[in-house]
Amino acid sequence: MIKDRMPPLAADRMTPAQKKAAAELAAGPRGGVRGPFIPLLRSPDLMDRLQKVGEYLRYQSSLETRLNEFVMLIVARQWSQQFEWCVHYPLALEAGLDRGVADAVAEGHRPRGMAEDEELAHDFCDELLRTHGVSDATYRRSVDKFGEQGVIDLLGLIGYFTRRPLRGAARRLPASRNQRIRAATQTEECMIKDRMPPPDDPSVSPLGVLPP
Repeated sequence: MIKDRMPPLAADRMTPAQKKAAAELAAGPRGGVRGPFIPLLRSPDLMDRLQKVGEYLRYQSSLETRLNEFVMLIVARQWSQQFEWCVHYPLALEAGLDRGVADAVAEGHRPRGMAEDEELAHDFCDELLRTHGVSDATYRRSVDKFGEQGVIDLLGLIGYFTRRPLRGAARRLPASRNQRIRAATQTEECMIKDRMPPPDDPSVSPLGVLPP
């Protein structure tokens, strides 16, 4: 049994700075201190700054939500980060990403049938994460499609969501059993039920969780 090293803080144990940061987070689009913000609350000033970056990247980026969520899945797969995958898989489907594309990422394959912008985003992320660099050809194709701001937003998204799995690994954030994600922004847990979802539930990856 994996034990959460940094569980949620009780309100009566929070410092004034932590209470202030928690209240500001709850007043925004996330609606509360959940997921990776639970350990971050131990450093409220850092959490406040990072959550504003994340708020921009998730809700105000120059890239479409579908592409944002796709990139988050690619990064989660790179790190085999169960929590982030379980949160963003249903959000990606809701945003219009094809389920077959998402499932291919989960299985470690290059997806077939990607839209042009999805293919560009995938190749940019894959090349950067595998080689720690981006070729001139990939860079030029990405700028031509997304513009310079789009490429910077893409890089920011990759960096932001690479940081989150690293923190999750240090915290040992577990994925709990038997809870479906319907509204991923309202829960910290993901479903793992015999590694397979019910056949009529399109919001959960057929893998249940990412394989190693």
